[in-house]
Amino acid sequence: MKHKVWSPCAPSDSVHEQWRALRPVVIGAGDVSEFAVDETEAILFALAQAVEQRDRRTAGHCERLAFMGVALGMAMRLDRTSLLALYRGGYLHDVGKVGIPDSILLKPGKLTPAEWVIMRSHAVRGEEICRHLKSLGPALPIIRHHHERWDGSGYPDGLRGTQTPLIARLLQVADIYDALTSPRPYKPALSPAKALAILREETARGWRDGEVVDLFFSLHRDVILKIAKYTTGSDRNLQALRSSLDHLQEYIDLSEFPDAS
Repeated sequence: MKHKVWSPCAPSDSVHEQWRALRPVVIGAGDVSEFAVDETEAILFALAQAVEQRDRRTAGHCERLAFMGVALGMAMRLDRTSLLALYRGGYLHDVGKVGIPDSILLKPGKLTPAEWVIMRSHAVRGEEICRHLKSLGPALPIIRHHHERWDGSGYPDGLRGTQTPLIARLLQVADIYDALTSPRPYKPALSPAKALAILREETARGWRDGEVVDLFFSLHRDVILKIAKYTTGSDRNLQALRSSLDHLQEYIDLSEFPDAS
């Protein structure tokens, strides 16, 4: 299915102009602005990485999500604020898991109903951790709502359809794909083909936004599969990700996503 470009998301500037505006912040060129990562924000990023490193199998997850989120946002021609929200939300979406005990977070078997209540609390906990920092305001919908479902059966608020903000729907699909293709305490890593098939199944079941899934598929071969080249290895840190994002525009063929105007 050919992806439909959503016209409300297309700003007047070209996406490359948006990227050039974003790039000094992402790459870290000493720019001091409202989008710059300050010391408090850097601490939260480090906290998110500490959560990730509690399980060596999830190493690189936050970086890959930041990369995929920005890729999806660029293809949809989202504005600079939204791209930064996807970048920050990719890193911080699971920061609330800092309060989840290892006995639950790393449990190799099925969670009990009581354990699921605790696990699901990470979305609200994460928002509470980040909501006092003004610069993270645009990313809060990602942190809180990345486990909602299109049919309203998700959590924490049971949002349905477009009630879930677009940036949260974009990051959600990337999160599911990366979780499926990575080993977890309760399962082995699945192949990319199997992960894509599951995304299609969940869309047919009414859990996912079909247009967002279509967009993800359209970027999969030329963008998503290349992410490992820049987000795996020994140097998994914020500066490495900033350098990685500089290569992102090389892989997005904007001719496939023409302006709707």
